[in-house]
Amino acid sequence: MYEDLKGKTALITGAGKETGIGYAVAENLAKNGVDLALADLTQDHEINPLVTVSMEKLTRLAGDLAKRYGVRAMALDLDVTDSASIRNMAAALETRFGHVDILCNNAGTVFGVPNAVHTYDETAWMKTIDVNLHGAFRVSKAMVPLMLGKNGSIINSASQAAKKPPLFNGAYAVAKAGVVMLTKVMALELAGSNIRVNAVCPGVIITDFTKWRFDLEAQFFNATPQARIEAKCREIPLGRLGTIEEVAHLVAFLASDRSGYMTGQAINITGGHTMEL
Repeated sequence: MYEDLKGKTALITGAGKETGIGYAVAENLAKNGVDLALADLTQDHEINPLVTVSMEKLTRLAGDLAKRYGVRAMALDLDVTDSASIRNMAAALETRFGHVDILCNNAGTVFGVPNAVHTYDETAWMKTIDVNLHGAFRVSKAMVPLMLGKNGSIINSASQAAKKPPLFNGAYAVAKAGVVMLTKVMALELAGSNIRVNAVCPGVIITDFTKWRFDLEAQFFNATPQARIEAKCREIPLGRLGTIEEVAHLVAFLASDRSGYMTGQAINITGGHTMEL
């Protein structure tokens, strides 16, 4: 438990799926007494369940966390590619909580895979970068004014792909490398305002998105998803995939005063799969 987190307020983007990193982060912060704003893309007409969640479900998740952990929680519709959506989200959050202490830029996805750079659909490439990189920029720009005057912490979700390029997933890797540099730029610019900015770089973590990836790989390699998972585990020194709870524990540490002398860092959580700084 991090006692210093009690009573603080956090916005977590991409938090609408129980099997995802964003929700795990929200739940772990709630356990530490943090009031929550869970934001996600809630446009039900979208056909991709990996990208969207219903507002009804997001509201239920927020209410459940509030009830179980005795914190305040709200659900927010958010399209990180739409400045108007971000402004509406920020206004609703300010009305409810007044300020933000912790921002977790977790929203992310990928389009157009698998493809090499020279065969990548341009629209899919641009959309992947827009969500993962420009989304973090847009949300941060809107939230920083609500963080000024207090000690704040921003945690950006990058990836080991930012440091170790994957095959046929170039847009995501380029976007996450940009997130790492955005983290460093913001850390430098916001240090004087007592807002720390760090990034987490997860490796292969068990989520619905990861399961979709292994299903895709199985088709590509004419194998079973389980065979692809076992092959990946043989590449990881610790011999297993990571869990969303393990990432959530790292985020809570970066949000707390325990990491008070850390800013501008991009921390690997990969089971040793990636060791590059």
